[in-house]
Amino acid sequence: MSDLINKRAPNFSLQNTKGEKVELSAYEGEKNVVLLFFPLAFTSTCTEELCQTRDNLKMYNSLDAEVLGISVDTFFTLREFKSAQNINFQLLSDFNKEASKAFDVLYEDFYGMKGVSKRSVFVINKEGIVLHSEILENADELPNFSRLEEVLLSLN
Repeated sequence: MSDLINKRAPNFSLQNTKGEKVELSAYEGEKNVVLLFFPLAFTSTCTEELCQTRDNLKMYNSLDAEVLGISVDTFFTLREFKSAQNINFQLLSDFNKEASKAFDVLYEDFYGMKGVSKRSVFVINKEGIVLHSEILENADELPNFSRLEEVLLSLN
């Protein structure tokens, strides 16, 4: 559980795989947002998580939700990952760790690497308020996708 529940989500501006800036606040009044922070592109559990999300994107779209995947990888790495896995939603580079810090989802030590995003999920409603969070300490675990869907269903 996060301290951000029922509070305004911290805004961020991150680069997508085309190098374009994407601001969280741009979705306010337009769409619910699902943020998927993940440790590193091209790793097994991250690939499984994002491919599962890819395969269920119609469900997210039907629930008026924009899915944004976020990691500390460069946008160049994320571009290759997106292409290799046919990811059909935006991946954003938090290379400078600003969003990960704002959402308090950084591992202090991840296999000897400092400052890698914890696998975590946040649901933000159209008013910009965080309604759900799941922060996993064990990077080998997947988020509770059923709970995520329940939260989104409750918004419609």
